Amino acid sequence: MTEDDPAGGTAPCFAHLLVGGHPVDPETARDVARFRRAERARLMATRALCSQERAQATNALIEGLHRIVTAKPGMTIAGYWPIRGEPDLRSWMVANHLAGARIVLPVVVDKCAPLEFHAWSPGCRMTRGLWNIPVPAGGETLRPDIIVAPLVGADEALHRLGNGGGYYDRTLAALDPPPRAIGVGFAGCLMPSIFPMPWDMPMNAVLLSDGTYRER
Repeated sequence: MTEDDPAGGTAPCFAHLLVGGHPVDPETARDVARFRRAERARLMATRALCSQERAQATNALIEGLHRIVTAKPGMTIAGYWPIRGEPDLRSWMVANHLAGARIVLPVVVDKCAPLEFHAWSPGCRMTRGLWNIPVPAGGETLRPDIIVAPLVGADEALHRLGNGGGYYDRTLAALDPPPRAIGVGFAGCLMPSIFPMPWDMPMNAVLLSDGTYRER
């Protein structure tokens, strides 16, 4: 069972299911899950950019992030290690580290738990986490002030369509006070609605490589 398949594919014998403590109509949940799987596949296919287009789009995202995030000593910023064609912002992470900010990466400690954020620095020792994603081998666990999260898609209300695990949603719901959450993605990933479910947490802002910037 995943966030995008909350009914688990079984036929319920009652009117509603509780998913993550939320009452959810099973037919609606299945319809939304199917829609998101189709949209996820469509949008991931648009990431197949040539090397020059990818470099230009990534540079544009980094320039945009420098305009909206001012790194300074004492600030903790969560980046991410790119997978599945996500924008590679590691040079931006290095620049923020050099500016005195503490950089952290998300770490999955349990498939049903919020993310932890472990300290990262250029050249630090890395190990393989869940799904073989590189994570800091021994970094201190810190609470981020800003979370920069990769988008598969995003809707007009700034709800994020991710890889389907629901980790960022659980994390944003658990952190109090919540950090500023910025979704970043390549141009063309905006959609009218992801048909948000009760557990979906909107981003504070969305930045795309064509300069599109939306903020709540």
